[in-house]
Amino acid sequence: MIVVTGATGHLGRLVVERLRETLPAGEVVAAVRTPEKAVDLGVEVRHADYDEPDTLVPALDGADKVLLISAPELGGRFEQHQAVIDAATKVGVSQLVYTSAPQADTSELVVVPEHKATEAALRTSGLTYTILRNGWYNENFQPAIEQAVRTGSFAGSAGSGRVASAARKDFADAAVAVLTGPNHADATYELSGDSAWTYADLAATLSDVTGREVTYQDLSPQEHVALLVSVGLPQSLAEFVVTVEQGTKAGWLGEVTSGLSDLIGRPSTPMRDTVLEIVSSL
Repeated sequence: MIVVTGATGHLGRLVVERLRETLPAGEVVAAVRTPEKAVDLGVEVRHADYDEPDTLVPALDGADKVLLISAPELGGRFEQHQAVIDAATKVGVSQLVYTSAPQADTSELVVVPEHKATEAALRTSGLTYTILRNGWYNENFQPAIEQAVRTGSFAGSAGSGRVASAARKDFADAAVAVLTGPNHADATYELSGDSAWTYADLAATLSDVTGREVTYQDLSPQEHVALLVSVGLPQSLAEFVVTVEQGTKAGWLGEVTSGLSDLIGRPSTPMRDTVLEIVSSL
């Protein structure tokens, strides 16, 4: 039996859908904070709240493999991940698969420290593990794409930093490949798109797809924070977004590897394909 935590999130839903295409529904469990949001998944649903450790052992009971999808909230998620690792150890899970961040052992990206700590906890847990260092999702840029379609421009502060992104479905397929295939014990995979692009490249793609000129406005960090606050983001969130942009500018999201395409057995989804999908839906 495979248990997927965070199964009502964007990535978790895709993983469950793809597991159902590969395995009988009875071999898949969705472990979620709010069970009523998972009734449409077509698999057994169990209550699992990272902040309530008492829910985790029953949620993982009987699991052969567990996909621990990293918690979304920055600042307290290492403790949440540790609770899942502890529960997996108690119930005797044979493999725990964890969605980490790019270059989690060396990167200075703001989101990395909790991933690095979780990886270290896994390695000393005694569990057989597989670490998937997921790169950025193409879909992360949907707000910028939608703004560009509306106004003909989008803004950021990443300069000429490159992003080796891929579609969320690609990362879901990679997780399924690891959960259902052999030879992934104690492995760490750096997963990225097959090519990297800059924000200027994204503007050019948008211009081509929409048939109108789209420009990218590169701002200073201070200007970018002020812009985000002016459109309604809380100051702390605006500063976080800009900190990630500075990490992009420094190159922490631009490394291209073959890990993703190797696992899924096909090329990753180009950013252009995701742009076409988003633009056609507007």
